[in-house]
Amino acid sequence: MPVEFRPPRIAVVIDKSTFTRELVMASGAFGLCIPGAGLADLTYAVGNASGRDGDKFSRYGIAVTPGPLLGMPIIEAGCAAWLECRLIREPHAEEAYDTCFAEVVAAAADDRIFSRGHWSVRDDNEVLHTIHHLGGGHFARAGDAIRAKSP
Repeated sequence: MPVEFRPPRIAVVIDKSTFTRELVMASGAFGLCIPGAGLADLTYAVGNASGRDGDKFSRYGIAVTPGPLLGMPIIEAGCAAWLECRLIREPHAEEAYDTCFAEVVAAAADDRIFSRGHWSVRDDNEVLHTIHHLGGGHFARAGDAIRAKSP
């Protein structure tokens, strides 16, 4: 979720019981990848496996690239976008709500779905439409865009 635009900051929920949360707290940074619809099955599988049981990148054959500023693992193939983030410590929000805040230090998006500062969801880029987990393996896919009229 975007929080501020200048400087770019986000909020993300990372459950305190997960290995991901331990890694983020230890390193003070993370990569946030925005998967496209073509990665729904992989996203679900990875989200239901723990990194405590082994390297999920290797287990699922996920190619990663080090982020340009912090070296965080970034997944480019099949993702609509990625963000490389530096954690902003907020102990109360982290403990009470599992909400972590971060400054975005680098970002990129696939130009087939994002260009000139705007998302463009079309039939020809359906595989990159962003997905949003609804629980239990169900996802909503961005699409059917509507344009608001000025008041």
